[in-house]
Amino acid sequence: MGIVHGVQVVGARSIGVGPGSLGSRGPFGFSGHLSSTKEKHISEPRINDRIRVPEVRLVGPNGEQVGIVRVKDALRLAAEADLDLVEVAPMAKPPVAKLMDFGKFKYENAMKDRESRKKQVNTVIKEIKLRPKIDQHDYETKKGHVERFLTAGDKVKVTIMFRGREQSKPELGFRLLQRLAEDVQELGVVEARPKQDGRNMTMVLGSTRSKAQAQAERRKNREDKKRERRDEETPAAGGEAPQEAAPTPAETTESSTTED
Repeated sequence: MGIVHGVQVVGARSIGVGPGSLGSRGPFGFSGHLSSTKEKHISEPRINDRIRVPEVRLVGPNGEQVGIVRVKDALRLAAEADLDLVEVAPMAKPPVAKLMDFGKFKYENAMKDRESRKKQVNTVIKEIKLRPKIDQHDYETKKGHVERFLTAGDKVKVTIMFRGREQSKPELGFRLLQRLAEDVQELGVVEARPKQDGRNMTMVLGSTRSKAQAQAERRKNREDKKRERRDEETPAAGGEAPQEAAPTPAETTESSTTED
């Protein structure tokens, strides 16, 4: 047993602390008795008077280890420092609680989550539809679309649409899909092999680079183009000084005349 920061550090003693019997602080405290109805599951950690264990292993606001203290004393320390007592490891024995500004903690976590969501890249599946007897010009156009999608880091679902008697010749669609996969193999790989789906035959191509890489490259290209435009519009600093005008014939004659 000892005294740490004016708080009595105890061993494995059981000190009864009833719900709502301790003082609370700030907008995150819960004063008064809790409702007798069944408490709903809350994903947020327990704080202040919602911590209903007799003692906790206390961590200071700067991460310093205070020791095992009674919850009553930990709440007093939190009130004196204008902080909250937050249970950060409820399954530990005893539970670990930390002194912190819970409002600031929630705000910082929300900002981190927002930044994380911004960085998340959603994979988009584009679809290109072909006919098994497509002509060369249309094929080149469709292939260009596939290449553009793969370059952007997207997946591409290629669908061959059969009509009438074409359905009896699935090999036409298979050969067309195989040809397309070979033509774009530098940009994409086959993730889902050709398969018959009713009147259609489908194949999925995946980009050889991630969406994030493609976006980063596009940003870099845009920045390079902006820099080139600025360089073209900005006159060169320290340019050559303008040359003096050439002397007229009269001035040349006068300057070359000597006295006798």
